[in-house]
Amino acid sequence: MGKQEKQGKAKKRKGRAKEAVGIVTGDSKLEREGSRQRTEGTIQESLGKARQKVGEFVDEVAEKIKD
Repeated sequence: MGKQEKQGKAKKRKGRAKEAVGIVTGDSKLEREGSRQRTEGTIQESLGKARQKVGEFVDEVAEKIKD
């Protein structure tokens, strides 16, 4: 798991917590902030995964070129 993927997961967790606190306390601003942060984390995590896949593909192509 890469750095970007880990950061995305952490951001998702923080966002989920903020969102829950916002719901419980009735703070709609905090709830929206948490939801937005959770979404950003999901996107960041997905980009990290995609980046890793591209890296793996490039490595495979490089190995085939060497042979």
